[in-house]
Amino acid sequence: MNRPETRILSHTEIASVLSMERAIHAVERVMEAHGRSQVISPDLLHADAPRGEFHIKTGGVLHGSDDGVFGLKANGGFFGNHALGLSNIVGIIYLADARTGCPIAVLDSVEISRVRTGAATAVAARRLARPDSSVAAVVGTGTQARTQIEALTHVLPIRRVHLVGRDPERTAARAAALEAVLGVEIEAVASVSVALKNADVLVTCTPSRRPLVQLGDVRPGLFIAAVGADSPGKQELAAALTASCTVVADVQHQCVHVGELQHPIQAGLMTPAQVHAELGAVLCGERPGRTRDEEITLYDSTGTALQDVAVGFEVYQTACERGLGQVVQLGA
Repeated sequence: MNRPETRILSHTEIASVLSMERAIHAVERVMEAHGRSQVISPDLLHADAPRGEFHIKTGGVLHGSDDGVFGLKANGGFFGNHALGLSNIVGIIYLADARTGCPIAVLDSVEISRVRTGAATAVAARRLARPDSSVAAVVGTGTQARTQIEALTHVLPIRRVHLVGRDPERTAARAAALEAVLGVEIEAVASVSVALKNADVLVTCTPSRRPLVQLGDVRPGLFIAAVGADSPGKQELAAALTASCTVVADVQHQCVHVGELQHPIQAGLMTPAQVHAELGAVLCGERPGRTRDEEITLYDSTGTALQDVAVGFEVYQTACERGLGQVVQLGA
């Protein structure tokens, strides 16, 4: 038997074949499979470092009774990297044949992580936002701000975005730049409360460790995608706000420990049993999505290797077809 080949793909090669539309389809398929227990169960390990943190996420996609792809993502979150001219999020995704255990790909994780995070919001928004949602509020001005807006425009009729950031000048400049690229009206606003006055959708995508959005800021009918909280202590929403929402988790056991859910549960405002559903259960029809116009729905997005594997495997297959990447033999 020939030794298996492993394909190594760079950020540039991945970006050349990955689109938001493809990522949305891949994420939707794998999260529905998760709802049907047709995956290799996802897991998460977190480790703090002196200047940042590491996430190691695992999970897999099954293509049959004994076939599929296993994946591991090791990402570093180092939010001082921007000053060094480096990405704040860095890492790799490792893919292996789930039937033999042999490695098939090593991928730069940055572009896949970026796009699949927005894609997951889009998949959740299809089921949890009002279909006529046209105004979005986005808290955060980093890379995910652009990604989240792009993703939402694929599934909702978004025509205006209110952008909130810590630095008014940077936020205004960022709003103008994003408007030019994305073709959506984007306005820098002074506060979360102002941004939410007429908003149908709220996305929070910051590394905050204190609540940025209070219960009193939110009006009935809002869909919230909480993207930033993905490790112990991170928080963007007040605990009372999270407890008041219809909460859908990407992976419940992760969200309870590292997502927005950690805070109301630790405060005794709700229990894990009060979580409405995991996204997969909604996608496969086991649980309902939004049921009323006035309902406040929340997608607690901690990120899962299931999404990385699904999107990464799409990239890998296209790279094989096009002859992209460096092919090596790692096995004995």
